[in-house]
Amino acid sequence: MDQMLIRAIVGTVLAIALLFFAAKRGMFLFSLARTGRQSVGRFTDPTIRVEAEATEVLGQRKLLKWFIPGIAHVFAFWGFLVLGLTIIEAFGALYVADFAVPIIGTWAIIGFAEDLFAILVLVGITIFALIRLTNDPRKEGRASRFFGSHTAGAWLILFMIFNVVWTLFLYRAAQVNTGVFPFPDGAFASEYFATWINGLGIHTNEWIETAGLWLNIGVILILLLIVLNSKHLHIFTAPVNVYTSRRPNALGPLQPIMYDGKPLDFEDPPEDALFGKGHISEFTWKNYVDFMACTECGRCQDQCPAWNTEKPLSPKLLIMDLRDNLFASSEYLLAAKGTTLGAGELDEAALATLTPEQQELLQRPFIGDRMDTKHAGTDGYTYDGHRDFSLELPVIGNDVLWSCTMCGACVNQCPVDIEHVDHIADMRRNQVMIASDFPTELNGMFKNVETKGNPWGMNAADRNSWITEVDFEVRVFGRDGENTIPADIEYLFWVGCAGAFEDRAKKTTKAVAELLHTAGVNFMVLGDGETCTGDPARRAGNEFIYQMQAMQNVEMLNEIKATKIVVTCPHCLNTLKREYPQIGGNYDVVHHTELLRELVNYNRLTPVTEPGGSVTYHDPCYLGRHNNIYLPPRELLEATGAKKIEMGRSGDKSFCCGAGGARMWMEEKIGTQVNKNRGDEAIATGAKTIAVACPFCSVMLNDAVTSRQQEGQAEGVVVSDVATLLLEATRKKVVS
Repeated sequence: MDQMLIRAIVGTVLAIALLFFAAKRGMFLFSLARTGRQSVGRFTDPTIRVEAEATEVLGQRKLLKWFIPGIAHVFAFWGFLVLGLTIIEAFGALYVADFAVPIIGTWAIIGFAEDLFAILVLVGITIFALIRLTNDPRKEGRASRFFGSHTAGAWLILFMIFNVVWTLFLYRAAQVNTGVFPFPDGAFASEYFATWINGLGIHTNEWIETAGLWLNIGVILILLLIVLNSKHLHIFTAPVNVYTSRRPNALGPLQPIMYDGKPLDFEDPPEDALFGKGHISEFTWKNYVDFMACTECGRCQDQCPAWNTEKPLSPKLLIMDLRDNLFASSEYLLAAKGTTLGAGELDEAALATLTPEQQELLQRPFIGDRMDTKHAGTDGYTYDGHRDFSLELPVIGNDVLWSCTMCGACVNQCPVDIEHVDHIADMRRNQVMIASDFPTELNGMFKNVETKGNPWGMNAADRNSWITEVDFEVRVFGRDGENTIPADIEYLFWVGCAGAFEDRAKKTTKAVAELLHTAGVNFMVLGDGETCTGDPARRAGNEFIYQMQAMQNVEMLNEIKATKIVVTCPHCLNTLKREYPQIGGNYDVVHHTELLRELVNYNRLTPVTEPGGSVTYHDPCYLGRHNNIYLPPRELLEATGAKKIEMGRSGDKSFCCGAGGARMWMEEKIGTQVNKNRGDEAIATGAKTIAVACPFCSVMLNDAVTSRQQEGQAEGVVVSDVATLLLEATRKKVVS
């Protein structure tokens, strides 16, 4: 039989068989994703989404935040885009000996690019191999970002990619020797490898070419099957996930609870409304794509303050748990076909199609206690992604769920735009509003916000106490009978609960007020008319109390015609600016460091610029990652003449103080304390002042420094808000 005929028959049978199984798996995954509930707003603003595809998928922007692994991924990613042409060439060569891609198939630049990127792919996988060897979780344990990832599968993929490249060069080298190679020149590597087998003769090279084609096509299709059945599924799901991800500036607001494509009406909720998510069937199709897109790279885990202080929460392992549960529940989800039922209810008809074992697995507790002494700190994971605890335990552990500070480091670092914080918030909502299973310390905070209008339970009348401690007039709304903000008022100063009641935060409040007064900025406060924005309750999962507080505030602010608001608390900033628009509150909200920088730039404030002491600045999560504000505080510190020393973890890689996500009101019972971890890093810089721009950070870092000072360390170190330091500098100028 003619060799070309044999080549075509064997190649075709091989391709059809493997493509059949690949298509079957692909249809299963597509059908499974479609069973998810509705997700709103995932295709709006197409221009922004196309830009995201260009910068994050094609440009690999987030991957390149870590340069060495990022450049390796660029080599592999772009290598396979370019080598897509060789797949066409390989299939064509099964039937036409001298096949070339139409139009461009004989261009020397194409042959050169194919060979160049094949070599770069080899460089990339070599870098990946070295990274995995130096970060081996069997040696490094929790310190390895690959702890819990499927390491064996990763090595298999690297091996298969290597097989793709060498089989590619095998048949191309033989083509050069047999005279059917489509490129007359340019393909430098193929031509070089051709010299290795040139002496074997034409006939042997023809069979080497045929065998090489079969091997290359077979390896590519087997790799496709492995990808579709492993965490490397992200090759296909990541571009979809990036395109359909939320595209706010920085992390953005928490999503409201939705019903029938619109925000849920809390005053009259439907009976089948879902308050959060308490079962895998209650997640949306976009959530399912999130789970399928996880690369198990561990960048989120590496940056997570909970994981870095020996808590059981790893954002990566959380997503892997949800993904495993998604696939384990696939038979039910496909049978139910996205049936929408009330919270915690399952479709009886779909259940009846399952085996008793599948039903038992499906009705396994979704969230609950699963820690024990054996697994403390790892929550049941072995180094290579396999669990060693019983499937009778819940899918998500309570200690996993409540360890989160919602700092946003995971979302910021994730190269495929997984929305970890949204998932945690939704599961907390279910635990608070449906299961009533949450840390007992939160009961007091919820009650205080609901009855007293602040999480500390202080009397509203005390909100004005700081005003009596300044020696200039502070205008309070309503004292002169105003119904709306007077025309001469430039800013409404939203003091915040911490700024009104917490002693250290009150210093910041007074400093900002004095600076505004000195700069001639007309401002006004609400006094006892101000109440909690609801942020702590929302982050803790109590959406009901948040909605109550938010609607009350929006109604009041709209009624008094507030437009421009300045805040000292990044949590208030995020809520007023990013989340109140969800319920009709649209205001121009700025952080005090932004406004003060503007005043300094316009010479309305003139700080002394003599060389000052050393200062290190701590980036608050809700100012930095949540709102992309990094420069204003630093520019103000530079204006004071301070010698600024950056911590190793700063900017968008800043380490959390430990207070976010309502953790301020929860005891830290597992591992080491987050605030001490961050405090130690700040102290280690040698700076005598730790500058902050958030009252929560001030409390946490003050406590950390005080603790170390009681141990005889950190002598002379103080924690001060940027505004306080600026005020000291301007006072020096006035005195001089």
